[in-house]
Amino acid sequence: MSLVSLIGAIELGLVYSLLAFGSYISFRILNIADLTVDGSFVLGAAVSAVLTFNGMPIIGILAAIMLGALAGVITAILQTKMGIQPILSGILTMTGLYSVNLMVMNGKANIPLLNKFNIFSYAEEILGGRLYKVVLLLIIIAAVFAALNWFFKTQLGLSIRATGDNADMCRASSIDTDAVKIVGFAVSNAIVALSGALVAQMQQSADVNMGSGMVVISFASIIIGSVIIKNKNITMGLLSVIIGSLIYRFIIAMILTTNFPPSYLKLISALVVIVALSVPNFKRKMEIHKLKRGICYDAGN
Repeated sequence: MSLVSLIGAIELGLVYSLLAFGSYISFRILNIADLTVDGSFVLGAAVSAVLTFNGMPIIGILAAIMLGALAGVITAILQTKMGIQPILSGILTMTGLYSVNLMVMNGKANIPLLNKFNIFSYAEEILGGRLYKVVLLLIIIAAVFAALNWFFKTQLGLSIRATGDNADMCRASSIDTDAVKIVGFAVSNAIVALSGALVAQMQQSADVNMGSGMVVISFASIIIGSVIIKNKNITMGLLSVIIGSLIYRFIIAMILTTNFPPSYLKLISALVVIVALSVPNFKRKMEIHKLKRGICYDAGN
């Protein structure tokens, strides 16, 4: 792998770790697989691209975060107030966002940002060198990491975590689980939209179909990270997401250096998730099998 490919993998791993942060909140903390991600990621990219095109890259980032949060609120309301199943509510919001994203992009399927000033241009002017994107992304990730780590140790954050563990017990303790879920989904999709906004500015384009497969990418990062670092607490859980995202991108970068056709990437991504999901279950079955063999051996003697 060349140095350029290595730096590119690190940049993508870092920017997509924010995507994985958002999915971690819904998938691991709230215990719900939120498929809104595919739509809110593009929403963040579209808003960011339009405002960056008009010379407002920082406002584009902030607007993407707010609209991403709104998308999460809609998904949560479909679940909590309208009684729609979690998976279906995510699909419905994601489907509706496709049209919304096209409207944001003025009916265009793609918005190029070549030669448009963005936040990475600021970083290049201030920092210079080849690693200015990595440094800027590390600063943003550190800020989001610290904010989430603090938030999920507050009373509201602990309520969100408790709701994911046992919603019935929380309701019995007079916790408004519906409101808690709405906040959780808002935070989750706000961070996903932030990731999309940064990707659009970093790659200097936004495409209405760029959200395809984002759920798989985020789940792969979460699961790979959890295999390497056991999620003992929220801090280690968030750290594992970053490491998982980087490893996933290194795997993809290594594959791209071979003769594998790029069209196989989504299949490879799915296989990575399948393997990562299967490993813990396989280990558990092996431990049970060894335990049973030990009991049978002791009984035979």
